[in-house]
Amino acid sequence: MNLVLFFAVSALILVVAYRFMGRLLARVAGLSGEDAASEHTPAHTRRDGLDYEPARWSWLLPQHFSAIAAAGPIVGPILAATWFGWLPAWLWIIVGAIFIGGVHDFFTLVASVRHAGKSIAEVVRQHMNGRCHLLFLAFVWVSLIYVIVAFADVTAGAFVASGATADGGEAPGPAVATSSILYLGLALAMGWTMRATKLGEGKAQLIFLPLVLLAIVAGPWMPFDLAAWLPAGWSAASAWNVILLAYCFLAALAPMWLLMQPRGALGGYFLYIITVAGVLGVLVGGLSGQLELQAPAWTDAGLFSANGTLPPMLPILFITIACGACSGFHAIVASGTTSKQLDRLSDARPVAYGAMLLEAFFACISLAAVMILAQPTGRPDAIFANGVATFIHHASFGLLPIQVAHGFALLCFATFVFDTLDACTRLARYVLMELLGWTGTGRALLATGLTLLGPLALALLPPAEVNGQALPLWRVFWGLFGASNQLLAALTLLGLTVWLYRRGRGAWLTLGPAAVMLIVSIWSLVLMLRTHLDRLEAGKAPPAFVHHVEAGVAMLLVVLAVWLVAEALLLARRLRRTQAS
Repeated sequence: MNLVLFFAVSALILVVAYRFMGRLLARVAGLSGEDAASEHTPAHTRRDGLDYEPARWSWLLPQHFSAIAAAGPIVGPILAATWFGWLPAWLWIIVGAIFIGGVHDFFTLVASVRHAGKSIAEVVRQHMNGRCHLLFLAFVWVSLIYVIVAFADVTAGAFVASGATADGGEAPGPAVATSSILYLGLALAMGWTMRATKLGEGKAQLIFLPLVLLAIVAGPWMPFDLAAWLPAGWSAASAWNVILLAYCFLAALAPMWLLMQPRGALGGYFLYIITVAGVLGVLVGGLSGQLELQAPAWTDAGLFSANGTLPPMLPILFITIACGACSGFHAIVASGTTSKQLDRLSDARPVAYGAMLLEAFFACISLAAVMILAQPTGRPDAIFANGVATFIHHASFGLLPIQVAHGFALLCFATFVFDTLDACTRLARYVLMELLGWTGTGRALLATGLTLLGPLALALLPPAEVNGQALPLWRVFWGLFGASNQLLAALTLLGLTVWLYRRGRGAWLTLGPAAVMLIVSIWSLVLMLRTHLDRLEAGKAPPAFVHHVEAGVAMLLVVLAVWLVAEALLLARRLRRTQAS
Protein backbone atom coordinates (compact mmCIF):
# COMPACT_ATOMS: atom_id res chain seq x y z
CA MET A 1 0.00 0.00 0.00
CA ASN A 2 1.41 3.43 -0.95
CA LEU A 3 0.66 6.61 0.99
CA VAL A 4 -1.89 7.97 -1.48
CA LEU A 5 -3.92 4.75 -1.32
CA PHE A 6 -3.51 4.67 2.47
CA PHE A 7 -5.11 8.10 2.86
CA ALA A 8 -7.79 7.43 0.25
CA VAL A 9 -8.93 4.18 1.90
CA SER A 10 -8.82 5.72 5.39
CA ALA A 11 -10.87 8.77 4.36
CA LEU A 12 -13.43 6.70 2.45
CA ILE A 13 -14.04 4.31 5.35
CA LEU A 14 -14.46 7.16 7.84
CA VAL A 15 -16.81 9.17 5.59
CA VAL A 16 -19.03 6.11 5.01
CA ALA A 17 -19.00 5.44 8.77
CA TYR A 18 -20.12 9.01 9.53
CA ARG A 19 -22.97 8.76 7.07
CA PHE A 20 -24.37 5.37 8.07
CA MET A 21 -23.13 4.64 11.61
CA GLY A 22 -23.65 8.27 12.62
CA ARG A 23 -27.21 8.18 11.30
CA LEU A 24 -27.91 4.96 13.23
CA LEU A 25 -26.60 6.47 16.47
CA ALA A 26 -28.70 9.62 16.00
CA ARG A 27 -31.82 7.51 15.43
CA VAL A 28 -31.20 5.34 18.49
CA ALA A 29 -30.60 8.46 20.62
CA GLY A 30 -33.85 10.01 19.37
CA LEU A 31 -32.28 13.09 17.82
CA SER A 32 -34.20 13.08 14.55
CA GLY A 33 -37.76 13.78 15.74
CA GLU A 34 -39.61 17.06 16.23
CA ASP A 35 -39.38 16.79 20.02
CA ALA A 36 -35.59 16.67 19.83
CA ALA A 37 -35.50 19.67 17.48
CA SER A 38 -37.48 21.78 19.97
CA GLU A 39 -35.65 20.52 23.07
CA HIS A 40 -33.59 23.26 24.74
CA THR A 41 -30.03 22.39 25.71
CA PRO A 42 -28.38 23.36 29.04
CA ALA A 43 -26.27 25.95 27.19
CA HIS A 44 -29.50 27.97 26.90
CA THR A 45 -31.45 26.96 30.00
CA ARG A 46 -28.46 27.47 32.36
CA ARG A 47 -26.51 30.12 30.49
CA ASP A 48 -24.14 31.94 32.87
CA GLY A 49 -21.26 33.13 30.65
CA LEU A 50 -18.68 31.23 32.71
CA ASP A 51 -19.30 27.53 32.01
CA TYR A 52 -22.66 27.46 30.19
CA GLU A 53 -22.41 29.36 26.92
CA PRO A 54 -24.07 28.24 23.61
CA ALA A 55 -21.88 27.90 20.55
CA ARG A 56 -22.79 26.92 16.99
CA TRP A 57 -21.57 23.48 15.95
CA SER A 58 -19.10 25.01 13.47
CA TRP A 59 -17.54 26.96 16.38
CA LEU A 60 -17.82 24.15 18.93
CA LEU A 61 -16.46 21.36 16.70
CA PRO A 62 -12.89 22.72 16.41
CA GLN A 63 -12.84 23.48 20.15
CA HIS A 64 -14.06 19.98 21.07
CA PHE A 65 -11.74 18.46 18.46
CA SER A 66 -8.66 20.23 19.80
CA ALA A 67 -9.61 19.45 23.43
CA ILE A 68 -9.98 15.70 22.87
CA ALA A 69 -7.02 15.42 20.50
CA ALA A 70 -4.05 17.02 22.26
CA ALA A 71 -0.90 14.92 21.89
CA GLY A 72 -2.84 11.64 22.02
CA PRO A 73 -3.37 11.02 18.26
CA ILE A 74 0.29 11.98 17.73
CA VAL A 75 2.25 10.23 20.48
CA GLY A 76 0.13 7.06 20.69
CA PRO A 77 0.06 6.12 16.98
CA ILE A 78 3.75 6.97 16.53
CA LEU A 79 4.80 4.84 19.51
CA ALA A 80 2.56 1.96 18.38
CA ALA A 81 3.80 2.11 14.78
CA THR A 82 7.40 2.16 16.03
CA TRP A 83 6.87 -0.86 18.28
CA PHE A 84 4.39 -2.99 16.30
CA GLY A 85 4.34 -1.63 12.74
CA TRP A 86 1.88 0.72 11.07
CA LEU A 87 -0.67 -1.92 9.96
CA PRO A 88 -1.93 -3.11 13.40
CA ALA A 89 -1.94 0.52 14.56
CA TRP A 90 -4.04 1.55 11.55
CA LEU A 91 -6.52 -1.31 11.98
CA TRP A 92 -7.12 -0.42 15.65
CA ILE A 93 -7.52 3.28 14.81
CA ILE A 94 -10.15 2.66 12.11
CA VAL A 95 -12.16 -0.07 13.84
CA GLY A 96 -11.86 1.48 17.28
CA ALA A 97 -12.94 4.98 16.20
CA ILE A 98 -16.01 3.79 14.28
CA PHE A 99 -17.44 1.14 16.58
CA ILE A 100 -16.06 1.97 20.05
CA GLY A 101 -14.64 5.49 20.41
CA GLY A 102 -17.28 7.23 18.31
CA VAL A 103 -20.12 5.41 20.04
CA HIS A 104 -18.60 6.25 23.43
CA ASP A 105 -18.22 9.97 22.63
CA PHE A 106 -21.64 10.38 21.01
CA PHE A 107 -23.74 8.77 23.74
CA THR A 108 -21.72 10.50 26.47
CA LEU A 109 -22.51 13.91 25.01
CA VAL A 110 -26.20 13.11 24.50
CA ALA A 111 -26.55 11.65 28.01
CA SER A 112 -24.88 14.69 29.57
CA VAL A 113 -27.04 17.17 27.65
CA ARG A 114 -30.15 15.29 28.74
CA HIS A 115 -28.96 15.51 32.35
CA ALA A 116 -28.61 19.32 32.42
CA GLY A 117 -24.98 19.31 31.25
CA LYS A 118 -23.84 17.31 34.27
CA SER A 119 -20.79 15.05 34.15
CA ILE A 120 -21.01 11.41 33.13
CA ALA A 121 -20.56 10.60 36.82
CA GLU A 122 -23.93 12.26 37.53
CA VAL A 123 -25.53 10.04 34.88
CA VAL A 124 -24.02 7.06 36.72
CA ARG A 125 -25.48 8.31 40.01
CA GLN A 126 -28.99 8.70 38.64
CA HIS A 127 -29.06 5.35 36.86
CA MET A 128 -26.91 3.19 39.15
CA ASN A 129 -26.44 4.40 42.75
CA GLY A 130 -24.68 6.98 44.91
CA ARG A 131 -21.79 4.66 45.75
CA CYS A 132 -21.04 4.15 42.04
CA HIS A 133 -21.21 7.91 41.61
CA LEU A 134 -18.52 8.53 44.24
CA LEU A 135 -16.32 5.70 42.93
CA PHE A 136 -16.61 7.01 39.39
CA LEU A 137 -15.77 10.57 40.44
CA ALA A 138 -12.70 9.37 42.36
CA PHE A 139 -11.58 7.34 39.33
CA VAL A 140 -12.03 10.30 36.98
CA TRP A 141 -10.17 12.73 39.25
CA VAL A 142 -7.19 10.40 39.67
CA SER A 143 -7.12 9.86 35.89
CA LEU A 144 -7.12 13.60 35.20
CA ILE A 145 -4.23 14.19 37.59
CA TYR A 146 -1.70 12.17 35.65
CA VAL A 147 -3.07 13.31 32.28
CA ILE A 148 -1.98 16.76 33.47
CA VAL A 149 1.36 15.31 34.64
CA ALA A 150 2.09 13.57 31.33
CA PHE A 151 1.01 16.38 29.00
CA ALA A 152 2.68 19.18 30.99
CA ASP A 153 5.95 17.24 30.81
CA VAL A 154 5.53 16.61 27.05
CA THR A 155 5.08 20.35 26.46
CA ALA A 156 7.99 21.29 28.73
CA GLY A 157 10.21 18.91 26.77
CA ALA A 158 9.09 20.46 23.48
CA PHE A 159 10.04 23.94 24.81
CA VAL A 160 13.52 22.81 25.82
CA ALA A 161 14.60 20.20 23.29
CA SER A 162 16.56 21.04 20.17
CA GLY A 163 16.59 18.74 17.20
CA ALA A 164 17.32 18.55 13.51
CA THR A 165 14.63 19.26 10.93
CA ALA A 166 14.07 17.08 7.89
CA ASP A 167 16.48 19.20 5.85
CA GLY A 168 19.23 19.11 8.48
CA GLY A 169 18.50 22.54 9.99
CA GLU A 170 18.03 23.32 13.68
CA ALA A 171 14.62 23.47 15.34
CA PRO A 172 15.19 24.85 18.85
CA GLY A 173 12.52 24.37 21.50
CA PRO A 174 12.84 27.99 22.73
CA ALA A 175 11.49 29.18 19.37
CA VAL A 176 8.43 26.99 19.90
CA ALA A 177 8.06 28.45 23.39
CA THR A 178 8.00 31.98 21.97
CA SER A 179 5.41 31.11 19.34
CA SER A 180 3.27 29.34 21.95
CA ILE A 181 3.29 32.32 24.31
CA LEU A 182 2.32 34.64 21.44
CA TYR A 183 -0.42 32.20 20.44
CA LEU A 184 -1.99 32.26 23.92
CA GLY A 185 -1.79 36.05 23.98
CA LEU A 186 -3.58 36.24 20.64
CA ALA A 187 -6.29 33.84 21.87
CA LEU A 188 -6.92 36.13 24.87
CA ALA A 189 -7.00 39.17 22.58
CA MET A 190 -9.44 37.42 20.27
CA GLY A 191 -11.80 36.51 23.12
CA TRP A 192 -11.72 40.02 24.60
CA THR A 193 -12.19 41.67 21.18
CA MET A 194 -15.19 39.49 20.32
CA ARG A 195 -16.78 40.26 23.69
CA ALA A 196 -16.08 44.01 23.66
CA THR A 197 -16.84 44.78 20.02
CA LYS A 198 -19.39 42.05 19.17
CA LEU A 199 -17.04 40.93 16.37
CA GLY A 200 -18.41 37.85 14.61
CA GLU A 201 -16.70 34.47 14.67
CA GLY A 202 -15.79 34.47 10.99
CA LYS A 203 -14.29 37.97 11.02
CA ALA A 204 -12.36 37.24 14.22
CA GLN A 205 -10.80 34.16 12.67
CA LEU A 206 -9.89 36.10 9.51
CA ILE A 207 -8.01 38.58 11.70
CA PHE A 208 -6.37 36.32 14.27
CA LEU A 209 -5.43 33.21 12.28
CA PRO A 210 -2.95 35.19 10.08
CA LEU A 211 -1.56 36.78 13.26
CA VAL A 212 -0.93 33.31 14.71
CA LEU A 213 0.92 32.38 11.52
CA LEU A 214 3.07 35.49 12.04
CA ALA A 215 3.74 34.31 15.61
CA ILE A 216 5.07 31.04 14.18
CA VAL A 217 7.42 32.90 11.86
CA ALA A 218 8.50 35.21 14.70
CA GLY A 219 9.42 32.33 17.04
CA PRO A 220 12.83 31.49 15.52
CA TRP A 221 13.72 35.20 15.40
CA MET A 222 13.29 35.72 19.14
CA PRO A 223 13.54 32.34 20.88
CA PHE A 224 12.79 32.38 24.59
CA ASP A 225 15.47 30.23 26.21
CA LEU A 226 14.36 29.84 29.81
CA ALA A 227 17.62 28.09 30.73
CA ALA A 228 19.51 31.37 30.23
CA TRP A 229 17.39 32.99 32.96
CA LEU A 230 17.79 30.22 35.54
CA PRO A 231 20.54 29.81 38.17
CA ALA A 232 23.20 27.21 37.43
CA GLY A 233 22.04 23.66 38.09
CA TRP A 234 18.33 24.40 37.64
CA SER A 235 16.43 22.33 35.10
CA ALA A 236 14.69 24.28 32.35
CA ALA A 237 12.24 21.40 31.84
CA SER A 238 11.23 21.45 35.52
CA ALA A 239 10.87 25.23 35.44
CA TRP A 240 8.63 25.03 32.37
CA ASN A 241 6.56 22.38 34.14
CA VAL A 242 5.95 24.79 37.03
CA ILE A 243 5.10 27.66 34.65
CA LEU A 244 2.70 25.47 32.67
CA LEU A 245 0.93 24.35 35.85
CA ALA A 246 0.61 27.98 36.94
CA TYR A 247 -0.93 28.73 33.54
CA CYS A 248 -3.35 25.82 34.06
CA PHE A 249 -4.46 27.32 37.38
CA LEU A 250 -5.32 30.66 35.79
CA ALA A 251 -6.78 29.26 32.57
CA ALA A 252 -9.04 26.77 34.39
CA LEU A 253 -10.70 29.66 36.24
CA ALA A 254 -11.00 32.05 33.28
CA PRO A 255 -14.45 32.56 31.67
CA MET A 256 -15.15 30.33 28.65
CA TRP A 257 -15.45 33.29 26.28
CA LEU A 258 -12.07 34.79 27.28
CA LEU A 259 -9.71 31.89 26.59
CA MET A 260 -11.18 28.43 26.10
CA GLN A 261 -13.56 29.17 23.22
CA PRO A 262 -11.24 31.39 21.12
CA ARG A 263 -8.14 29.29 21.83
CA GLY A 264 -10.06 26.11 21.08
CA ALA A 265 -11.28 27.54 17.79
CA LEU A 266 -7.76 28.60 16.76
CA GLY A 267 -6.33 25.24 17.84
CA GLY A 268 -9.01 23.38 15.94
CA TYR A 269 -8.17 25.23 12.76
CA PHE A 270 -4.54 24.22 13.23
CA LEU A 271 -5.77 20.66 13.17
CA TYR A 272 -7.73 21.36 10.00
CA ILE A 273 -4.72 22.99 8.33
CA ILE A 274 -2.42 20.09 9.19
CA THR A 275 -5.03 17.59 8.00
CA VAL A 276 -5.45 19.35 4.64
CA ALA A 277 -1.70 19.97 4.26
CA GLY A 278 -0.96 16.35 5.12
CA VAL A 279 -3.33 15.07 2.46
CA LEU A 280 -2.10 17.53 -0.19
CA GLY A 281 1.53 16.85 0.68
CA VAL A 282 1.05 13.10 0.39
CA LEU A 283 -0.77 13.51 -2.93
CA VAL A 284 1.92 15.78 -4.40
CA GLY A 285 4.87 13.86 -2.95
CA GLY A 286 3.35 10.42 -3.47
CA LEU A 287 2.23 10.92 -7.07
CA SER A 288 5.60 12.51 -7.96
CA GLY A 289 7.48 9.59 -6.39
CA GLN A 290 9.22 11.76 -3.77
CA LEU A 291 7.43 10.14 -0.84
CA GLU A 292 7.60 6.39 -0.48
CA LEU A 293 6.43 4.00 2.20
CA GLN A 294 9.54 2.73 4.03
CA ALA A 295 8.53 1.68 7.56
CA PRO A 296 7.55 -1.99 8.06
CA ALA A 297 3.87 -2.94 8.31
CA TRP A 298 4.78 -5.41 11.09
CA THR A 299 7.73 -5.58 13.45
CA ASP A 300 9.24 -8.46 15.43
CA ALA A 301 7.13 -7.68 18.49
CA GLY A 302 5.56 -10.73 20.12
CA LEU A 303 1.80 -11.08 20.15
CA PHE A 304 1.45 -11.93 23.86
CA SER A 305 5.01 -11.68 25.21
CA ALA A 306 7.77 -9.07 25.17
CA ASN A 307 10.48 -9.46 22.56
CA GLY A 308 13.67 -7.77 23.73
CA THR A 309 12.88 -4.08 24.15
CA LEU A 310 9.50 -4.41 22.39
CA PRO A 311 6.40 -4.88 24.58
CA PRO A 312 3.73 -7.49 23.69
CA MET A 313 1.29 -6.33 21.02
CA LEU A 314 -1.68 -7.54 23.07
CA PRO A 315 -2.91 -5.72 25.05
CA ILE A 316 -0.34 -2.88 24.80
CA LEU A 317 -1.49 -1.79 21.31
CA PHE A 318 -4.93 -0.93 22.70
CA ILE A 319 -3.62 1.26 25.52
CA THR A 320 -0.81 2.89 23.53
CA ILE A 321 -3.30 4.30 21.02
CA ALA A 322 -6.07 5.82 23.12
CA CYS A 323 -6.94 9.14 21.47
CA GLY A 324 -7.52 8.35 17.81
CA ALA A 325 -9.33 5.07 18.49
CA CYS A 326 -11.05 5.25 21.89
CA SER A 327 -10.32 7.38 24.93
CA GLY A 328 -12.19 7.72 28.19
CA PHE A 329 -10.84 11.26 28.48
CA HIS A 330 -13.24 12.21 25.69
CA ALA A 331 -16.15 11.44 28.02
CA ILE A 332 -14.85 13.95 30.55
CA VAL A 333 -14.55 16.64 27.85
CA ALA A 334 -17.91 15.82 26.25
CA SER A 335 -19.80 15.83 29.55
CA GLY A 336 -17.67 18.51 31.19
CA THR A 337 -17.31 21.43 28.79
CA THR A 338 -18.85 20.51 25.41
CA SER A 339 -22.30 19.59 26.79
CA LYS A 340 -22.49 23.03 28.41
CA GLN A 341 -22.00 24.70 25.02
CA LEU A 342 -24.05 22.50 22.64
CA ASP A 343 -26.53 24.75 20.85
CA ARG A 344 -28.91 22.03 19.59
CA LEU A 345 -29.23 18.31 20.29
CA SER A 346 -28.83 17.47 16.60
CA ASP A 347 -25.34 19.03 16.76
CA ALA A 348 -24.18 16.03 18.84
CA ARG A 349 -23.61 13.98 15.69
CA PRO A 350 -21.05 16.29 13.99
CA VAL A 351 -19.51 17.52 17.26
CA ALA A 352 -19.07 14.17 19.04
CA TYR A 353 -19.11 11.38 16.44
CA GLY A 354 -17.68 13.61 13.71
CA ALA A 355 -14.82 14.84 15.90
CA MET A 356 -13.91 11.25 16.84
CA LEU A 357 -13.64 10.27 13.17
CA LEU A 358 -11.65 13.42 12.42
CA GLU A 359 -9.29 12.49 15.22
CA ALA A 360 -8.91 9.02 13.73
CA PHE A 361 -7.93 10.55 10.39
CA PHE A 362 -5.50 12.85 12.17
CA ALA A 363 -3.98 9.75 13.81
CA CYS A 364 -3.53 8.36 10.28
CA ILE A 365 -1.46 11.46 9.44
CA SER A 366 0.74 10.67 12.46
CA LEU A 367 1.12 7.13 11.12
CA ALA A 368 2.10 8.54 7.73
CA ALA A 369 4.90 10.53 9.43
CA VAL A 370 6.28 7.18 10.61
CA MET A 371 5.63 5.36 7.34
CA ILE A 372 8.02 7.58 5.37
CA LEU A 373 10.93 6.67 7.71
CA ALA A 374 13.11 3.64 7.09
CA GLN A 375 14.03 3.36 10.79
CA PRO A 376 11.47 5.25 12.90
CA THR A 377 13.13 6.20 16.21
CA GLY A 378 13.27 9.25 18.47
CA ARG A 379 10.80 11.48 20.30
CA PRO A 380 7.25 11.23 18.90
CA ASP A 381 6.91 15.02 18.69
CA ALA A 382 10.11 15.20 16.59
CA ILE A 383 8.93 12.41 14.27
CA PHE A 384 5.55 14.12 13.88
CA ALA A 385 7.08 17.54 13.24
CA ASN A 386 9.53 16.22 10.64
CA GLY A 387 6.78 14.24 8.89
CA VAL A 388 4.27 17.09 8.83
CA ALA A 389 6.96 19.59 7.77
CA THR A 390 7.79 17.30 4.85
CA PHE A 391 4.11 17.06 3.88
CA ILE A 392 3.62 20.86 4.08
CA HIS A 393 6.80 21.42 2.08
CA HIS A 394 5.47 19.17 -0.70
CA ALA A 395 1.98 20.70 -0.49
CA SER A 396 3.49 24.14 -1.18
CA PHE A 397 5.48 22.65 -4.09
CA GLY A 398 8.68 23.49 -2.23
CA LEU A 399 7.90 27.22 -1.85
CA LEU A 400 7.56 27.10 1.96
CA PRO A 401 10.93 26.52 3.66
CA ILE A 402 10.91 23.25 5.56
CA GLN A 403 12.27 24.95 8.70
CA VAL A 404 9.22 27.25 8.86
CA ALA A 405 6.96 24.25 8.28
CA HIS A 406 8.79 22.42 11.07
CA GLY A 407 8.17 25.30 13.48
CA PHE A 408 4.50 25.31 12.51
CA ALA A 409 4.21 21.59 13.21
CA LEU A 410 5.90 21.88 16.61
CA LEU A 411 3.67 24.81 17.57
CA CYS A 412 0.65 22.79 16.55
CA PHE A 413 1.86 19.98 18.78
CA ALA A 414 2.26 22.37 21.73
CA THR A 415 -1.12 23.95 20.91
CA PHE A 416 -2.92 20.62 21.08
CA VAL A 417 -1.42 19.94 24.50
CA PHE A 418 -2.32 23.43 25.75
CA ASP A 419 -5.91 22.78 24.76
CA THR A 420 -5.98 19.62 26.87
CA LEU A 421 -3.95 20.93 29.81
CA ASP A 422 -6.25 23.75 30.85
CA ALA A 423 -9.40 21.82 29.85
CA CYS A 424 -8.16 18.95 32.03
CA THR A 425 -7.58 21.23 34.98
CA ARG A 426 -11.01 22.81 34.61
CA LEU A 427 -12.62 19.38 34.37
CA ALA A 428 -10.72 18.12 37.42
CA ARG A 429 -12.01 21.17 39.29
CA TYR A 430 -15.59 20.28 38.30
CA VAL A 431 -15.09 16.68 39.40
CA LEU A 432 -13.48 17.46 42.75
CA MET A 433 -16.15 20.02 43.62
CA GLU A 434 -18.86 17.53 42.68
CA LEU A 435 -17.15 14.80 44.73
CA LEU A 436 -16.89 17.01 47.83
CA GLY A 437 -20.17 18.87 47.33
CA TRP A 438 -18.39 22.23 47.06
CA THR A 439 -19.80 25.37 45.46
CA GLY A 440 -18.70 28.98 45.11
CA THR A 441 -15.68 30.86 43.78
CA GLY A 442 -13.51 30.31 46.86
CA ARG A 443 -14.02 26.55 46.74
CA ALA A 444 -13.31 26.61 42.99
CA LEU A 445 -9.92 28.22 43.70
CA LEU A 446 -9.16 25.62 46.36
CA ALA A 447 -10.26 22.69 44.16
CA THR A 448 -8.04 23.91 41.32
CA GLY A 449 -5.08 24.26 43.66
CA LEU A 450 -5.57 20.78 45.12
CA THR A 451 -5.80 19.34 41.62
CA LEU A 452 -2.43 20.82 40.60
CA LEU A 453 -0.63 19.98 43.84
CA GLY A 454 0.15 16.37 42.83
CA PRO A 455 1.38 17.24 39.31
CA LEU A 456 3.57 19.98 40.80
CA ALA A 457 5.21 17.55 43.25
CA LEU A 458 5.86 14.97 40.52
CA ALA A 459 7.16 17.59 38.08
CA LEU A 460 9.89 18.57 40.53
CA LEU A 461 11.21 15.01 40.86
CA PRO A 462 14.35 14.01 38.93
CA PRO A 463 13.88 11.80 35.82
CA ALA A 464 13.33 8.10 36.46
CA GLU A 465 16.02 5.67 35.36
CA VAL A 466 15.20 2.39 33.59
CA ASN A 467 18.10 0.12 32.60
CA GLY A 468 20.49 3.01 33.17
CA GLN A 469 18.55 5.33 30.85
CA ALA A 470 16.85 8.49 32.14
CA LEU A 471 13.21 8.62 31.06
CA PRO A 472 11.12 11.81 30.98
CA LEU A 473 8.10 11.90 33.25
CA TRP A 474 5.58 11.68 30.37
CA ARG A 475 7.18 8.47 29.11
CA VAL A 476 6.98 6.82 32.54
CA PHE A 477 3.29 7.63 32.85
CA TRP A 478 2.22 7.08 29.22
CA GLY A 479 1.34 3.41 29.72
CA LEU A 480 -0.65 4.26 32.86
CA PHE A 481 -2.34 7.12 31.01
CA GLY A 482 -3.36 4.78 28.21
CA ALA A 483 -4.56 1.96 30.46
CA SER A 484 -6.56 4.26 32.72
CA ASN A 485 -7.96 6.05 29.68
CA GLN A 486 -9.29 2.81 28.28
CA LEU A 487 -10.54 1.69 31.68
CA LEU A 488 -12.39 4.99 32.04
CA ALA A 489 -13.87 4.42 28.58
CA ALA A 490 -14.97 0.93 29.63
CA LEU A 491 -16.63 2.21 32.80
CA THR A 492 -18.28 5.07 30.90
CA LEU A 493 -19.64 2.61 28.34
CA LEU A 494 -20.88 0.47 31.21
CA GLY A 495 -22.77 3.42 32.69
CA LEU A 496 -24.14 4.35 29.26
CA THR A 497 -25.33 0.74 28.80
CA VAL A 498 -27.38 1.01 32.00
CA TRP A 499 -28.75 4.39 30.88
CA LEU A 500 -29.73 3.13 27.43
CA TYR A 501 -31.19 -0.08 28.87
CA ARG A 502 -33.42 1.89 31.23
CA ARG A 503 -34.54 4.08 28.32
CA GLY A 504 -35.23 0.98 26.22
CA ARG A 505 -32.86 2.12 23.46
CA GLY A 506 -29.89 0.31 21.88
CA ALA A 507 -27.95 -0.85 24.95
CA TRP A 508 -26.29 -3.45 22.70
CA LEU A 509 -24.37 -0.64 20.97
CA THR A 510 -22.37 0.08 24.14
CA LEU A 511 -22.32 -3.28 25.95
CA GLY A 512 -19.92 -5.03 23.53
CA PRO A 513 -17.43 -2.12 23.41
CA ALA A 514 -17.58 -1.91 27.23
CA ALA A 515 -16.55 -5.57 27.53
CA VAL A 516 -13.67 -5.17 25.03
CA MET A 517 -12.25 -2.08 26.72
CA LEU A 518 -12.65 -3.58 30.19
CA ILE A 519 -10.63 -6.67 29.23
CA VAL A 520 -7.71 -4.86 27.56
CA SER A 521 -7.42 -2.14 30.22
CA ILE A 522 -7.44 -4.40 33.29
CA TRP A 523 -5.10 -6.82 31.46
CA SER A 524 -2.68 -3.92 30.86
CA LEU A 525 -2.80 -2.70 34.46
CA VAL A 526 -2.12 -6.22 35.74
CA LEU A 527 0.92 -6.42 33.43
CA MET A 528 2.19 -3.12 34.88
CA LEU A 529 1.86 -4.46 38.40
CA ARG A 530 3.69 -7.64 37.42
CA THR A 531 6.50 -5.59 35.85
CA HIS A 532 6.84 -3.59 39.06
CA LEU A 533 7.00 -6.79 41.14
CA ASP A 534 9.69 -8.12 38.78
CA ARG A 535 11.72 -4.94 39.38
CA LEU A 536 11.43 -5.42 43.13
CA GLU A 537 12.40 -9.10 42.93
CA ALA A 538 15.39 -8.42 40.65
CA GLY A 539 17.10 -6.62 43.53
CA LYS A 540 19.61 -4.83 41.29
CA ALA A 541 18.67 -1.17 41.59
CA PRO A 542 15.64 0.01 43.58
CA PRO A 543 12.81 1.32 41.35
CA ALA A 544 12.48 5.10 41.09
CA PHE A 545 9.86 6.80 43.23
CA VAL A 546 7.69 7.49 40.17
CA HIS A 547 7.58 3.75 39.51
CA HIS A 548 6.15 3.20 42.99
CA VAL A 549 3.59 5.92 42.23
CA GLU A 550 2.78 4.24 38.91
CA ALA A 551 2.26 0.85 40.58
CA GLY A 552 0.19 2.35 43.41
CA VAL A 553 -2.11 4.19 41.01
CA ALA A 554 -2.45 1.07 38.84
CA MET A 555 -3.52 -0.96 41.89
CA LEU A 556 -5.99 1.76 42.95
CA LEU A 557 -7.53 1.89 39.47
CA VAL A 558 -7.95 -1.89 39.31
CA VAL A 559 -9.71 -1.91 42.71
CA LEU A 560 -12.02 0.95 41.75
CA ALA A 561 -12.82 -0.66 38.39
CA VAL A 562 -13.58 -4.11 39.84
CA TRP A 563 -15.77 -2.49 42.50
CA LEU A 564 -17.73 -0.53 39.86
CA VAL A 565 -18.19 -3.62 37.67
CA ALA A 566 -19.45 -5.58 40.70
CA GLU A 567 -21.94 -2.78 41.46
CA ALA A 568 -23.13 -2.83 37.83
CA LEU A 569 -23.63 -6.61 37.90
CA LEU A 570 -25.63 -6.38 41.13
CA LEU A 571 -27.75 -3.62 39.59
CA ALA A 572 -28.36 -5.70 36.45
CA ARG A 573 -29.47 -8.59 38.65
CA ARG A 574 -31.93 -6.37 40.53
CA LEU A 575 -33.31 -4.95 37.27
CA ARG A 576 -33.92 -8.44 35.88
CA ARG A 577 -35.71 -9.47 39.09
CA THR A 578 -37.88 -6.33 38.95
CA GLN A 579 -38.83 -7.02 35.33
CA ALA A 580 -39.54 -10.68 36.08
CA SER A 581 -41.91 -9.75 38.90
